[in-house]
Amino acid sequence: MTLSGATKLALGAAAIAGLAACGGSDRPRTQLAAAQINTIGVNAFLWRGALETLSFAPLASADSDGGVIVTDWYANPSNPEERVKVFVAILDQDLRADALRVTANRQVSQGGNWVDAPVQAATVQKLEDIILTKARDLRRKALSGA
Repeated sequence: MTLSGATKLALGAAAIAGLAACGGSDRPRTQLAAAQINTIGVNAFLWRGALETLSFAPLASADSDGGVIVTDWYANPSNPEERVKVFVAILDQDLRADALRVTANRQVSQGGNWVDAPVQAATVQKLEDIILTKARDLRRKALSGA
């Protein structure tokens, strides 16, 4: 039988509470896994890392319970003939690379119309890497108390 993350957290909290009630003036100190300390449905560090990474583009929607972020179309001012739209899905409460899925759509202007164009796989991979790096940095700062 496997336990869900919420069940594990509840069992851990109950165990800690039981130890704290054992007496003595020294209370046991614990450090919950940083990925479990959040009030949203997904990993808080991945969520914040994704929002910070995508801050260059206007948001079309953001659902922290479902872990989905969608930007609106964004055109770089230095290249207004091209625009991108990014979708991020955070799939888990743990800070792991496989808990993050990024996809992007790209369009180019041709004759006044926007036409779909391919997105380089390296572009999506780079966005995932940036989000993961930011999330790890946020976690490191949270654990160090900075």
